[in-house]
Amino acid sequence: MTRKNGSRLAKYARMALGMGLLTGGAAYAQSSVQLYGIVGTYVGSVKHSSGPAAAVTLGGGGLTTSFWGLRGSEDIGGGNSVEFALESFFQPNTGAMGRTPADPFLSRNAYVGVSTHYGKLWLGRQTNPTYINMQLLNPFGASVVFSPIVLQTFVATFNNTVIGDTVWDNAAQYQTPNLAGLTASAIYGFGGVAGANGIANLGLHAKYVNGPFLAAVSLQRVRTPVTAPVSEQDMWMGGMTYNFNIAKVYALAEGAQTYGKPASAHTYMLGLSAPIGVGSVLAEWARTTRSAPLNVRTMRNTGSIAYDYPLSKRTDVYLVGMYDKTSGYGSATTTALGLRHAF
Repeated sequence: MTRKNGSRLAKYARMALGMGLLTGGAAYAQSSVQLYGIVGTYVGSVKHSSGPAAAVTLGGGGLTTSFWGLRGSEDIGGGNSVEFALESFFQPNTGAMGRTPADPFLSRNAYVGVSTHYGKLWLGRQTNPTYINMQLLNPFGASVVFSPIVLQTFVATFNNTVIGDTVWDNAAQYQTPNLAGLTASAIYGFGGVAGANGIANLGLHAKYVNGPFLAAVSLQRVRTPVTAPVSEQDMWMGGMTYNFNIAKVYALAEGAQTYGKPASAHTYMLGLSAPIGVGSVLAEWARTTRSAPLNVRTMRNTGSIAYDYPLSKRTDVYLVGMYDKTSGYGSATTTALGLRHAF
């Protein structure tokens, strides 16, 4: 190497070092933002026991409620990062935002938080971890249209057993690192009620995964005035799944005790998913027994079966049938054909 060439290399090295100093160590501060979501619709005859007459409907969602979202993270060094999620439900059948007109614009999630070696902390509007655990424990996942356990637990037109939404406002959630397959979380929803600082939502949750086995448990207390008059409720849920490869089985049990106007409810669910050809069969049955004031007992049985066929890695089509029967009313059936695409 000549002296002239060596001088040029030294000059370039000094320039590179200077640029590195000017960027203030930005080499480790990597960030990313992702757009994602699911859009789905279904056409069918929908009828619930105790509900209005059957109607042929083109509905938004189906197996999954349609939504879009933005999420991102930034590496701030030392194995730590800042992350956020902004997500909104929408109705592709009408173009309306939210699940109902009562939903805010960012109706699914709107939070910012930090991720460290010691766990994650998120602040903002967040999906209730009880609902997330329920998705893991039933073959129909998050479906508020076709999953019997989700319908009986969270959907108002099914006389839901759990008060409150599947999303909590003003929430702070801490999630532990994965410890040999075990993760746990605690979420606190600030009530924001003047002069009543103790009125708030609280949830404790855990999930354990070991090969084909999964177990999850949730405990929650809802005390925020989400109904009139103010309601207070304690709820527990637990279940497990096991994948035998030829089929995956699901089992779940839950109970809720509501105060003020005393009432209790107990729900049990069994489910199955099995590969059949290219697609898979989904089956689920849920039974809820309720005890209202004056010891009035009612029972509801709901069962669904579906065949889900993948058209590609991100698109599937499904056919579903559902049976529903509640005390004092006749039985009802629902049939639907749906299409779902993830992006």
